[in-house]
Amino acid sequence: MKIVVCAKFVPDATADRRFRSEDNTVDRAGVDGLLSELDEYAVETALTVKEAGDAEVTVLTVGPEQAADAVKKSLQMGADAGVHVLDDAIHGSDAVATSLILSKALAKLEADLVVFGMGSTDGGMGVVPAMVSERLGLPAVTLGSEVTVDGQTVRIRRDGDTASETIEGTLPLVLSVSDQANEPRYPSFKGIMAAKKKPVETWSLADLELTPEQVGGSSAWTEVVEVTARPARTAGTIVTDEDGSGAAGLVEFLSTNKFL
Repeated sequence: MKIVVCAKFVPDATADRRFRSEDNTVDRAGVDGLLSELDEYAVETALTVKEAGDAEVTVLTVGPEQAADAVKKSLQMGADAGVHVLDDAIHGSDAVATSLILSKALAKLEADLVVFGMGSTDGGMGVVPAMVSERLGLPAVTLGSEVTVDGQTVRIRRDGDTASETIEGTLPLVLSVSDQANEPRYPSFKGIMAAKKKPVETWSLADLELTPEQVGGSSAWTEVVEVTARPARTAGTIVTDEDGSGAAGLVEFLSTNKFL
């Protein structure tokens, strides 16, 4: 079985994230970045399936040069190979264009099982798995909190607010997993050293038979028209109780601010 994990390089949530002034797109090259935490669950799912049977895990990412770090982390965790789609024309692509690029790469890789995380920490749309499955003409089982692969059948348990449901499909298939699916492993020293020898290919749009006009900001269906920095945090209101009026002062504050 050939498993391909679609992993995304995202700005570090603990760092100073910002937008590019030229076009209001997320600055991915000038900030610290890493493999999306939500995609680590997808990598772990693929590795678990691999260890339970005969499979090969390839990690696919789309992004700037720094996105190679997402592939590197996945290889250190235990993936077998990596593919990085790198092209300046990709900058500014929205979910529609991203799904097009991924679907072309996945078709070239001839994946049996495609694994996604439940979303990305920088976008949060969570629609790319469904878009990719539609483009590839494959079934999709999404948001799995428990995944079982038995031969050609993939079965997931999807947990909702009031009930859980079991969904299954037959390979080839697109799968996405939630952050409840497993506990991603940490790269071991052996894994870190082994990753240095694993193959990583870099593909351009031309390698996928795509043109710059099909992707990028100029073809995006959405656009960020304005960005405003979050205002600095101000000091809060302190209600004292030196003369026994603290309770009344607190009630007045909550009432005035419509917290009651």
